[in-house]
Amino acid sequence: MTPTVETAPETLVAALRMPVWNILTQRADGIRRDLPPRPEIRAERLAWLRSLNPEQARRAALLDHLDALRGHVTGCPALGYAVDDSMPDPALQEAEGFNPRLTALIAVYRAACSGG
Repeated sequence: MTPTVETAPETLVAALRMPVWNILTQRADGIRRDLPPRPEIRAERLAWLRSLNPEQARRAALLDHLDALRGHVTGCPALGYAVDDSMPDPALQEAEGFNPRLTALIAVYRAACSGG
């Protein structure tokens, strides 16, 4: 079932912002809990990264990715994403599939952005 909302992309971005941020946060928090504590001091992070096994290192990279996307959708542009793209597709991809209503709203947003 497709949500009934105005299909202007700007309106859909406003409707998507918090639900996407919430899913990204939930995923990041789960990863954060599964990893050894990450040092806050940057100089100590290299030793921390080297101490991780390959699966933990992959999850740490995903955590960094999710954190960057969370910041981007709330107005703190992340490297590699256009400043004027408030809802980059990687954020949508990372949020899809965890909530049926949100996944449907993402589909509506994509259709609106593609003119369909």
